[in-house]
This record gives sequence, structure tokens and C-alpha cells, in this order.
Amino acid sequence: MSAAVCRTAAIALTGLDGTIVHVEAAVSNQLPGMAIIGLPDAALVEAKQRVKLATQQAGLSLSDRFLVVNLSPAALPKQGSGFDLAIALSALAASKHLPAASLAEVAHIGELSLGGQLRRPPGLLSAVLAAQRLGFARVMVPAACASEASLVPGIEVIAAESLSGAVAWHRGDSAGWSVAVPGTTGRREPSENALAFAEPDIADVIGQSEAVEALVVAAAGRHHLSMIGPPGAGKTLLASRLASILPDLTEEESITASSIASLGGNMLSELVRRPPFESPHHTASQVAIIGGGDAGGVRPGSITKACHGVLFLDEAPEFPRNVLDALRQPLESGKVEIHRAKVRATLPAQTQLVLAANPCPCGNADSLNSASPCRCTPSQRIRYLGRLSGPLTDRIDLRLNIRRVSSVLVGIDEQPRATSAQLRERVEEARGRAARRLQGTPWSVNGSVNGDWLRAPNNRLSRAATAVLDAALSRGSITVRGYDRVLRLGWTLADLAGKPAPERAEIRQALALRGGAAL
Repeated sequence: MSAAVCRTAAIALTGLDGTIVHVEAAVSNQLPGMAIIGLPDAALVEAKQRVKLATQQAGLSLSDRFLVVNLSPAALPKQGSGFDLAIALSALAASKHLPAASLAEVAHIGELSLGGQLRRPPGLLSAVLAAQRLGFARVMVPAACASEASLVPGIEVIAAESLSGAVAWHRGDSAGWSVAVPGTTGRREPSENALAFAEPDIADVIGQSEAVEALVVAAAGRHHLSMIGPPGAGKTLLASRLASILPDLTEEESITASSIASLGGNMLSELVRRPPFESPHHTASQVAIIGGGDAGGVRPGSITKACHGVLFLDEAPEFPRNVLDALRQPLESGKVEIHRAKVRATLPAQTQLVLAANPCPCGNADSLNSASPCRCTPSQRIRYLGRLSGPLTDRIDLRLNIRRVSSVLVGIDEQPRATSAQLRERVEEARGRAARRLQGTPWSVNGSVNGDWLRAPNNRLSRAATAVLDAALSRGSITVRGYDRVLRLGWTLADLAGKPAPERAEIRQALALRGGAAL
């Protein structure tokens, strides 16, 4: 008589994407033992030891014959300890301790301790989201992270305290498990006081009113920004305040940002509502910035962690050239394609890039401070800023030259400065106008609009409005990509001014913000 095959379900993550894994268990007429097959990694191979001890602690013994556990599809590499619960339940069902009928209808996500307790695996929220998209009505997770799993609407969350509780639910017993209400636990809106303590305020910036206004433009259109200036001019201070004037994330953006955050080891108690801010050090590798992957899994980089937020590269010329050039494609497409021998994944990268740099190696070029004059040669200055390649800088919409604030300015700057909350209202109003105009298109902000839309007959600006821009293009001051980016800036300036379309003044200002000559 052939042995019955018992199946449970789990979720394998490749980046943020999930795949159903059917965990099959059956006993065979061999010496007692256990084997896990189906391209498991080292953590999964070790699961058989955790499962054996956890089932003993639960008072349930596995079959005294050889137990084979297959992870299907077998050709898909599988990583991590999140399959422990599904493996244990399928093995117990094959050992006649559980009814096998309903096992495959629930997605099981959890790591087992040697004492039989359930622990949170990395990427729990992403796995629950994947289970919901793949059609599961129920998911079983460790009770300690039920609040995180319940952030996903439309799926019933069964919270099991231990392997014994998971077994009790499948047997129909009432001890050791509970049901979390989907889509409600932990979904709290941040208060104004919480935001004030969580984020720095742009009112801290003194004497840089033009730069602050440029930040508002960048935030309203989600435009990339670069700042060049001497040390102490306030570049880092300005960049760190950009996220504070960005609007709260939409529901879809919040889910994406939360899924990315869940890939780490920390449990989420609520969805990420504010735009993330990432500031990697200039010694970071290309994998740390862009992301990478191997047989051990996919690792998101800083550009993905900053999705729907701000990626700030301070001392940008000090970053390796290959790291900076690797940013070019993600900035255009809004995603990172990771291709390795056994791994292929797509990660979101819809971020707002901010670059900061000194004008020369010593930092004092063009500085009005005569106490420390620049001693760099012209060739040294050219080589230093030349580390930022032309194709990368061509993707930057706003280019600011920041000056140090003089002591006179500090003394006279006594007028009330706008707070982040006040500037955020302006940004939200401008984005609202852009969203209404772009309704029915794939975009919601001006920084993402492509050239075809900008030059379409219904949206094309008059020759009088674009005369200064056409002149800059004809003399080679800007590229066609730069032409489109100036148009995007012009639309953002019009939205901030409440105008239905950019006029000559907005195009002139946009060209000046990009670093061109406004005639």
C-alpha cells in the first residue's frame, strides 16, 4: 500500500514577490530518518533538526519510518527558516497526528524554536501580502507578530503561540491560538506631535530661503536634486529636511514601503506612513546601494529602502564611479532588475535622489571666506566634480549652488520661518493639481511624466513660452532629456503658482533651477 502524501502551503519570497510552495511529506519503508528536498538552502536543511525537537516538545512523535519532505516547485531555490511551520505540520500529518484535508488551504509562515515556540521570519509582511495576492483566505503566523500580519486587509490571520497551538487549530481545538482581525491592528494614523518628534523641521534652516524654496519645488514634483557648496553651507541640513515636507504616503505606497521594511529583522506594529530617508556612507558597495542577490536570497539596496522617499548621497564624488553610474537606469525606470545565475528579481526604486558635493577637494572653491582660500588647481576641480558622470547629472532636475550663510544674515533673519507642516501643505496642493491633470495616465507627479506626454498636441506649450528653452537646446546647452526635465519643472512651478499651464516666466525659472542660462 502506497504512503499517503500530505501537503501544506508556504510562501517563498524573491524580493517582494511571493510564490506558493507546496510542502509535501510522505513516509517510506527505510531506516528512520528525515530528508528535505527541493533546492533548500542551509537554513532549510537544518529545519529537520528544529522540527524533530519541536514536535517532541509538543508531545507528538514523528513516524518511526523514513520521512521525506519535498518543497514544490523543486526548481525554485528556497531560503530561510520561514518554512519550519509548514514542514512540521506536513510531517505530523504524514505521521497520522493531523487531518490532512485543510492543511493546503492555509499559508503557514513561521520559524520554530527548539522548544516548539513560533518566531517571526524576515519578510513576514511581504509573505502575508503575497499569500493574499495568491488567493489564500487564511494565513497562520506566530502570535508575537500577528499585529504585523493583520495590517494586510482581506485575509484571516490565525495567530499560533507555538507548534502545539498550530496543531490545535487544525484539530479543531480551542487552545493555543487566536484570530487577529484583518486590516485593523496597528493601523494608527500618526499624530502631529508624533511627526514633530519623528522628523526634523525645515524651520531649523537659517538664511537659505532660495534653497528652501527649491526644496519645495523638488518635493512638489518629486524631482531629483543636487547641491554644490563649501563645507558648512548647510547641504546636509537641507537634504535631511526634504522628507519632512513630503506628503504622507498613499495607501499603495505605504504597503510597498512597509513590505520593504519588513524584509529586515524588526517587526512592524503599523504601516509606514511617512516617506523613508536613506543616507548611505560613501564607502558603501554597489550591492549595498543598488541591491543584489545569490542563492541565499535577494537583498534590497538603499535605493529600494528609500522607495517613495529620499535617497541622499552626501559627498557624492567620494562614492565609487561604478556605484554612481549604476543609479542611472533605476532613476529612469523606477525599478531595479537583479539578474544572477540562480536569482532573478525586480525591486521597486521610485525614489527621489539628492546629491551633495563640495566644489573641489578642499571645499573652498568660489568661497567668499578669505581666511581659507582654495589652493586646488583648475584641473583638480574638474577631475573632482567629473566623478559625477554626465549621464547621471543629466538626470538631475534641480542643480543648486549653496553659499555659506554670513554672520550678517544670521543676525537679520529674525522673521518667522515656514515650518515643515506649512510647506507640506503647499506641496500637497501642488501635487493635487498635478494628479488631477494626470488622471488617466500612469503618473501622478510631474517628475515621472515622459516626453511624449509633454510634447503631445494637447499639452504642448506655445512657442512663446518655450522660446528661451528652444534657444538653449539649439546652442547645445541642454540635451533633449534636459529639455523634457525643464518642462517638467515648469509644470511643477505652474502647479505651485496655481496656474493651469507654465508660461514664459515658469520656463525661465525652471531653466535657471536646472543650472542653465535664463535669457
